[in-house]
Amino acid sequence: MRRAIVALVTSLLLASGATAQMQPAPTNPPIAAKRPHSFTHHGITVEDPYNWLKDPGYPKVDDADVLAYLKAENAYFEAQMAPLAGLKDRLFDELKGRVKQDDASVPVPQGAFEYWWQFKPGDQYRTWLRRPKAGGPEQLVLSEPELAKGHDYFRLGAQSVSPDGRLLAYATDTNGSERFTIRIRDIAAGKDIETVTTVSVGAIEWSADSKAIVWTEVNDNWRRIKARLHVLGQTGDDRVLYEETEDKGFGVSTAKSQDGKWIIIATTDHVTSEVRLVPAANPAAEPILIKRRKAGVAYDVDVRGETIFIRSNDTHVNFRVATAKVAQPGEWTTLIAGSDRDYITGIAAFTSYLAVQGRRDGLDRIVLRKDDGTETALPFSEAAYTASLGANMEPDAPLLRLNYASMVTPATVYDYDVKAGKLVTRKVQAVPSGYDPSQYESQRLWITARDGVKVPVAIVYKKGFKPDGTGKLHLYAYGAYGIPTMPSFSANRLSLLDRGVAFAIAQIRGGDDLGYQWYLDGKLAKRTNTFNDFVDAARGLNAAGWAAPGMISASGGSAGGELMGAVVNQAPDLFRAVVAHVPFVDVLNTMLDESLPLTPGEWPEWGNPITSKADFELIRSYSPYDQVKAQAYPPLMVTAGLNDPRVTYWEPAKWVAKLRDVKTDNNTLIFKTNMGAGHGGKTGRFTALEELAEEYGFILSQFGIRD
Repeated sequence: MRRAIVALVTSLLLASGATAQMQPAPTNPPIAAKRPHSFTHHGITVEDPYNWLKDPGYPKVDDADVLAYLKAENAYFEAQMAPLAGLKDRLFDELKGRVKQDDASVPVPQGAFEYWWQFKPGDQYRTWLRRPKAGGPEQLVLSEPELAKGHDYFRLGAQSVSPDGRLLAYATDTNGSERFTIRIRDIAAGKDIETVTTVSVGAIEWSADSKAIVWTEVNDNWRRIKARLHVLGQTGDDRVLYEETEDKGFGVSTAKSQDGKWIIIATTDHVTSEVRLVPAANPAAEPILIKRRKAGVAYDVDVRGETIFIRSNDTHVNFRVATAKVAQPGEWTTLIAGSDRDYITGIAAFTSYLAVQGRRDGLDRIVLRKDDGTETALPFSEAAYTASLGANMEPDAPLLRLNYASMVTPATVYDYDVKAGKLVTRKVQAVPSGYDPSQYESQRLWITARDGVKVPVAIVYKKGFKPDGTGKLHLYAYGAYGIPTMPSFSANRLSLLDRGVAFAIAQIRGGDDLGYQWYLDGKLAKRTNTFNDFVDAARGLNAAGWAAPGMISASGGSAGGELMGAVVNQAPDLFRAVVAHVPFVDVLNTMLDESLPLTPGEWPEWGNPITSKADFELIRSYSPYDQVKAQAYPPLMVTAGLNDPRVTYWEPAKWVAKLRDVKTDNNTLIFKTNMGAGHGGKTGRFTALEELAEEYGFILSQFGIRD
């Protein structure tokens, strides 16, 4: 009865537009007003009483009722987390203690210099430095701490040094909207000499003469529509090198070939691509089209001399590598055929070899192929790991920079000596408070999903943890866009492992962990495989004794947050607690609104419910917001970013509001909106750890662990 009275009062305040009075008692959650709203599509009528939480003036959010509700939820979040302040502080101290205060990267050679970043003790952000390869004093390139002063949010985006080494083009975002400002800095003088734009996103590429840059413009709907050429000192609009006008679902991006001679302009959606080349020596030249787009055919390229190397799925789902001449870019000849076992994920055309990244049986693989056809696979031996090419900024790499980690091996930077055929360790992630890898163990399991498909799960735990059906476990996954979730190291998760909680990563369908078909089998009409895989992985871990019944917590963000919403609708009793970061949970409404930043580009991933009744019904059948029902839900922590252009704040806000109204339990449900941040939450290496300490504190408390 008391909750009903609080709900009524809160509802009346929200409905009347009251803001100052919106301070609910700390022990009672805010209850959002239900305002009649419905729409009909394909003859189906959908009620959406929380539609009002979408500010009609978005991306500006100034509706008094909306802000009142978000602030009320934030106040309730703080009140509910207050009893865990001691645990949070201990966790934060642990997390911070594992951070090397004066950390620095391994220098990367580029031109006449080698470049690196470092953290000074206490700094939240990096300082970027360089020194001559031949020896000499170090020189400041850019100070993020200086740039971040006065900003609650700061993110350094693309940065690129001019070929002559004099200038730096760099991009910054100070509110989380992912609309970056590009500036040009004179490195020696340490001063910016001009501002290019305030609406960029993505890479910045220099012309060969260091007199111009190519950048990508994002429009009001956060669509990457144009590649522009800016000549330094030029006023007026920058020249458009390419504009995407054919398909509003496509986005433009830029890169540079490994030899530095070509600027690569690509336009893609999630499954189809089209690539053009312009010479870095003359970026205003007419772009060279590699091959016209064909629905479902993805390709990317690199160039060495007059040879174009193409990675494409045109003849095999796991991609092949082909070659073509710059003079005849559409005539492709297979160099490496597609394979059912080997999935090719990337290529880099160095002067003396082609580096091919891929995965075999779900494990990362890097192969160096010489022009005579001989191949060398780099040696990695752990049962589960992640490995990738690192920063290699020059045309050739006799010492190939690599990144490596496993669930128990800290992030390691290697140089692979191509001539000697051996790995040279350049850096191992330090854990200042101490880390003994011999105290932890990792396994790779295969759990059978309900349709008979075997799903890999990587699990790490502290020695002494026994799969005897009495333990606690945290399960993580993503499962979308063909993005894999590889078994890598995290010093942060030691705070869970050391408290007896095992940590598992489920490599579910929707990612491309086991190949491109693995991705295809978790999208569009097969989207529910992703959710089923996660639920079945959790049940399989229970059955195998890795956790006691009801003792699995889970987390995911963005599309992984959609996953969290779907699995708590499907199997709420399976999970002890769930954390959903910036969750994509209002899927149907978002996919019906083509004015939103990303919607047209998302249709190849989820389907187009505007034109297809089948897509409409399928999306509605799993959309977490639409499928909230009167049942008991596990304790939930939900986050959002007010300036998030990827998952708009109202998606989690509406979801939480509906859950509060419908769910039948008294379990904790807390919701926090970062009012000055975007998709990635707060910035700064220590500030970000404070939010992680909150998350871990919430999870551990639900396991009954408070120390």
